Amino acid sequence: MSRIPRSLLGALVGVTALLTTGALATPAGAAPAPGSGAEVGAAAQERARDFWTPARMRAAAPLDLLTVDGHFEGGSAPRTGARTTVAPTDVGVQAFPSGGTAWTGGGAVVSTAGRVFFTYQGRTASCSGNAVTSANKSTVITAGHCVKLEGAWHTNWVFVPGYHDGQAPHGRWTATRTLATPQWTASEDINYDIGAAVVAPLGGRLLTDVVGGQGLAFNTGYNLPMYAFGFPAAAPYDGEKFIHCSGNTSRDFLLSNDHGMTCNMTGGSSGGPWFTRFDEATGTGLLSSVNSFKYNFLPNRMYGPYFGTDAQNLYQAAQSS
Repeated sequence: MSRIPRSLLGALVGVTALLTTGALATPAGAAPAPGSGAEVGAAAQERARDFWTPARMRAAAPLDLLTVDGHFEGGSAPRTGARTTVAPTDVGVQAFPSGGTAWTGGGAVVSTAGRVFFTYQGRTASCSGNAVTSANKSTVITAGHCVKLEGAWHTNWVFVPGYHDGQAPHGRWTATRTLATPQWTASEDINYDIGAAVVAPLGGRLLTDVVGGQGLAFNTGYNLPMYAFGFPAAAPYDGEKFIHCSGNTSRDFLLSNDHGMTCNMTGGSSGGPWFTRFDEATGTGLLSSVNSFKYNFLPNRMYGPYFGTDAQNLYQAAQSS
């Protein structure tokens, strides 16, 4: 299999400046089991919840979008697998397309999406994530690099749905377990930059009983209308506004098998949800990818991993925890 030469990897914008290389081809044979991830004890959960004060949340630096520079000869096999959906919804058509504007439509996404905060290499950092329909009512989907980067699992991990202005209107939900696809866990393969967290009950209630959960879709194919959401915190954004992009996607023809969309969101939006069949009137859709990376030479185009069998296995492992 071909790997991205380290000489072709661009530095991450801003705070995070490292990215390990990963295989850029679909592995042959049966899909491996999801990465086991990091278990978080009750004492560490309590410390994480106390750690993230409003001041620390406002000051958290964005864990920047992965960025890649250079050219790669060759390609990867197309993904295969049975299409699977959870809780389908209807399509909305208002304000489409958008390259990155504040979301003013309301609906379920305002409470299911949120900021993710954690400690990375001794620094406070942020990403984005989204609560999903799940058997345990406690599953959050985000990017792989928002749970693990440079071989280490992040600590003090919390999910803050509906975040705004340093406030946590639905509480700070601490992870009991973080996990990622096996390819991200093993080699941080950019094709599989998908992570998940299982969060502890808060005040005796489970996450999706409080904020709701979005549906998901796997093996949907390419070239689809999608909506992307996140809390970009690198300039010109500040992490305090809920931003969205929308448009028709296309398959990356350079270094990955990812979806691509015109979008100017910046670092901190990583892990924010991409929806197919998104209904603007209700703010509901099928989570089918997440904000993952940009090419340095295409700063206004966002890429998100294809949700295939490995993403589905990760979701099943998380919701079964």
